[in-house]
Amino acid sequence: MSDDEDIARAIALSLQEAQSAPARTPSAPDSDDEDDEARFEREMQTAIEASKAESSLSSNASSRNTNGAVLIKQGVPPADPSVNAFMSERARMEKERLERQKRLRLERGESVDELAPPPSKRQRDSSYNERRRGDTSVRSTASGTASTSSSGRATPNGQQGASGASDGTQELFWEGTLRQTANKNVDPRKDTKSVFRLSELIGSKSEIEFAMISSYALQLSWVYQFFDPRTPVILVSQPDEDGNATIKNILPNWVRTTPFLRGGRGCMHIKFFLIFYKSGRLRVAVPTANLVDFDWRDIENTVWTQDVPLRTSPHAHDPKATDFPATLQKVLHALNVPAALTSHLNGDHPRLPMKFIGELRTKWDWSKVKVQLVASIAGRHEGWPEVIRTGHTALMKAVRDVNARAGRDREVVLECQGSSIGTYSTQWMNEFHHSARGDSAEDWLDGPRARRAKLPQPPIKIIFPSLQTVKSSVLGVPGGGTMFCRKNQWEGAKFPRELFYDSNSKRGGVLMHTKMIIATFKPKANISGSSSRRGKQRDFDTDSEDEERSTRNKDDEGVNKNIHGWAYVGSHNFTPSAWGTLSGSAFTPVLNIVNYEMGIVMPFTNEKDADDIAAWVRPPRKYVANRDRAWIQDEVLAPLLQGT
Repeated sequence: MSDDEDIARAIALSLQEAQSAPARTPSAPDSDDEDDEARFEREMQTAIEASKAESSLSSNASSRNTNGAVLIKQGVPPADPSVNAFMSERARMEKERLERQKRLRLERGESVDELAPPPSKRQRDSSYNERRRGDTSVRSTASGTASTSSSGRATPNGQQGASGASDGTQELFWEGTLRQTANKNVDPRKDTKSVFRLSELIGSKSEIEFAMISSYALQLSWVYQFFDPRTPVILVSQPDEDGNATIKNILPNWVRTTPFLRGGRGCMHIKFFLIFYKSGRLRVAVPTANLVDFDWRDIENTVWTQDVPLRTSPHAHDPKATDFPATLQKVLHALNVPAALTSHLNGDHPRLPMKFIGELRTKWDWSKVKVQLVASIAGRHEGWPEVIRTGHTALMKAVRDVNARAGRDREVVLECQGSSIGTYSTQWMNEFHHSARGDSAEDWLDGPRARRAKLPQPPIKIIFPSLQTVKSSVLGVPGGGTMFCRKNQWEGAKFPRELFYDSNSKRGGVLMHTKMIIATFKPKANISGSSSRRGKQRDFDTDSEDEERSTRNKDDEGVNKNIHGWAYVGSHNFTPSAWGTLSGSAFTPVLNIVNYEMGIVMPFTNEKDADDIAAWVRPPRKYVANRDRAWIQDEVLAPLLQGT
């Protein structure tokens, strides 16, 4: 038995001992009245036992790298049967917790996005850990357009590196890349591109100096294994039902922070990784997957990631910056991360690579990051300086910043893939589509509200699995536990069922948890004079050629005819709760947002790029009226659960 295997088995024995101790045995709650904090404390105790076992054995391990750090195999489940028993118990507890939380949110009429137990089928595909494909990187060029390249990697100074360029043993992405997550249920014949496993995304434990991670759903005991117990970690997660911002030391060297949610309503739905390595490199990653095992194994997700080098000397602070790192800093402040950072600095880790959030932009070189970061910050935002930096109005700004405005001669067709369905009024759909075009939110609010409410549905395709698609998927009905559409939504008199299209993965019969929007430009039909004019919706015609010319010029500002569209990838589902609802006036706008969300936007230049980026089969299949029905899990899973 190797030293690595010995360490892994010792951790398993530690877990087994923790299970056998009556005071530490993870057990099912006696009733629905037990609060989440008590359950959280039990899980912490189990993880602490693992931490103690690994820390005590690491000093005796003989298998070390040149820096003397213990090499521990990642992503390999311990061989001891007790670990399987522990994880089964943990999964059962997680399922019960999510069911209680879902029931409470449904009773309050709130979103139940992603509150679901893991799929029940867990067969291991022998080829799952062996698939490695040629890399297809989605990169943004200096001009702001996206391109694809095979094995396209570069060193920090811009020189192309060899395939597999690495820091230690980790593959690096100085230009950024977009990949799907590894999945044991895909069709091997269709799984032809490189994928990410969580262990690969995070990298070697011994090389990590500090980490910030964020997730809505969480299996702490599972994600804990990917980090050295001595590594300081900040974990951002969903607040308790009171919605208060908190920080708490939950494990040795781990601080959990939660943001404020007004009245406890909404979700901290953001997923991200900020991994600071001992070499000085920073890896930023935006996945659609939560930190739960089944999101990285059983259902399909997407990850964008890029490596950012340390500057040779700090960059000057710019308080007016609105670029990627400035937006990221704004998000971290909103998520209560500064308090957690201070807790680490004032505790056992005074030498962290970052002493305050503002250093994120000044100490690291973000010049190669060409994608735009778009965030939703929960709460009420008033006034253009605030409104323009969050929600779908921030999406509008991002579209403009990458020169992807549609202009007056092109229409935008949206394909919106997600795992949760919202409430869609025609006014909100047109409001979102207006931002997706890159058109001014000020112009939208300047138009009469009555007219906005009467607009027809815009060209939007809502990508969501049909009942038949879920039933015929590899995992079948049990695999649909993270896809949400309510019966009262679907059967609503004004619900836009005609906009629904089936969600079919390009990799076979797997269900997708990916949140993605593909926006493509099409020639606009019947363009003539002021009848097609975007911008301020006037109630009168004008004979002024100067005003007509001015309007045309305004409509075509920021329009690049070489760009075919843009893509969004991140945590946002296509819902008003995620993207926000605009109100007020053109002079004093108000944007109300329920959730915290974050994702990236990048342009592309042709239809092939759109097909490569999209996780689903394009063109998507339109639902057939009176035959296709959206997957509504309560109609199918509830009877099954009642029968158990």
